[in-house]
Amino acid sequence: MLTRNDLALVLASSSPRRRDLLTEAGYAFQVVPADVEEIEDPTLDVEELVRRNAVLKAQAIAGRFPESIVIGSDTLVALDGVALGKPKDLDEAFGMLSRLVGRTHIVLTGVCLIRASDGVEKLFVEETRVTFRPLGPDQIRRYLGMIHPLDKAGSYAAQEHGDFIIERTEGSWTNVVGLPMEKLAAALATF
Repeated sequence: MLTRNDLALVLASSSPRRRDLLTEAGYAFQVVPADVEEIEDPTLDVEELVRRNAVLKAQAIAGRFPESIVIGSDTLVALDGVALGKPKDLDEAFGMLSRLVGRTHIVLTGVCLIRASDGVEKLFVEETRVTFRPLGPDQIRRYLGMIHPLDKAGSYAAQEHGDFIIERTEGSWTNVVGLPMEKLAAALATF
């Protein structure tokens, strides 16, 4: 029987959160960030966006590592069906969090696994509901001072002072962090 370390894995992401999740789960892997321009098409629904971007990232790396399983992933926050990506600056981060406080939103992560040598490709999307605490402007500014929001979808990090802003989650916690490990482990087990 194969173990987690018997799989040749390549993470097509520079995300330290994804790297930490894979390491904590006991996987051995290489990190080779996909240098691609993510699709940001407002005419596509959020689920389709994370799907397409996950595929784009995995395909960008798969040809270079044909015997490995390449993991491409993309996470977005959706509020009222609108994608909230990474903010451009602190003002935009403040605006995003102001829209999220006291409400429930959805975190969607698309994951694409490709092994080019035999043409195996698996694609799935995980969805988690997240409810934020009702916070005032000063509390939002305080939270933004605790983290670096500019590289995070929706301007927040569940794993960094998440208890300050998150009231509850429904679904995969690791999905909110950036990689749905439960579903990923099940998909990898099929290889």
